[in-house]
Amino acid sequence: MSVDLDPNRFVFLDIEHRDDGVSIVVLNRPEKRNALSLATIDELVQFFSTAPRAGVKAVVLAGAGDHFCAGLDLIEHHDANRTPAEFMHVCLRWHEAFNKMEYGGVPIVAALHGAVVGGGLELASSAHIRVMDDSTYFALPEGQRGLFTGGGATIRVAQLVGKARMIDMMLTGRVHQGQAAVDLGLAQYLETERSSFDRAVELAEQAARNLRLTNFAICSAISHVQNMSSFDAAYTESVVAGVVNTQQHSTTLNQTLANVSLRSRTRPLRARALPARNEYTHRKDRRPWPRSLPPPGFESRRSTTR
Repeated sequence: MSVDLDPNRFVFLDIEHRDDGVSIVVLNRPEKRNALSLATIDELVQFFSTAPRAGVKAVVLAGAGDHFCAGLDLIEHHDANRTPAEFMHVCLRWHEAFNKMEYGGVPIVAALHGAVVGGGLELASSAHIRVMDDSTYFALPEGQRGLFTGGGATIRVAQLVGKARMIDMMLTGRVHQGQAAVDLGLAQYLETERSSFDRAVELAEQAARNLRLTNFAICSAISHVQNMSSFDAAYTESVVAGVVNTQQHSTTLNQTLANVSLRSRTRPLRARALPARNEYTHRKDRRPWPRSLPPPGFESRRSTTR
């Protein structure tokens, strides 16, 4: 069942649906460095809740202007003067949005540039693939601002870089950039010759060509399995594989690949002339026996002929 995902319903997200099934989603608050207001979070929930049923095959997530996302809208947070209970529910809404992304089953490729900071890093870590460029920098400055992460950094960012590195980022404001950020796991790709957006589109197009049920399993089941005991994870993986690996299109595709492989194995081999071998050779390295030495067994043959 397909549902409508009209781009005109969104204010803070600029959305383009392409004919190949790839949707471009752009955070559209460049004057705020794409800081995440509650209204923006609501639109993320709306889009990613609907995308799997709207025929979206892959998503490129980007930010308008010079930065991907600078995190929580601190001006809105200050002006709202929320109670602890009210802000707890704001955080739960963030978790809902980012869980819809990570577990929704639609591949999401984040095109990163400029600031990927605080909640912006929490947003980026919810994507399945992250592409950065030379301008991209990652930080969790909550410690310097008297704040604590509330959008899943303790879950996803800690999984990406490890608990100790995340604590370091929060306590000291440490910034990670370039190849070092890739090595830590904050991004999988670093673009130096062109924009991260162009590379992200290429990767999304490639993912969109996969079977949809296979993509759903990759972009949902793996995250679920990571939250299970190894015993439950093994069972779940087996069930998912049973469903995915016997889908009709998968069976047809693999039969085609098997036929191609069989033809390549049964193709007649061209005869090749074998190199001449010396009668007396070393068994280990097959080098000719030195002529200055008698061949193996020479002494024993002489003793038997006397």
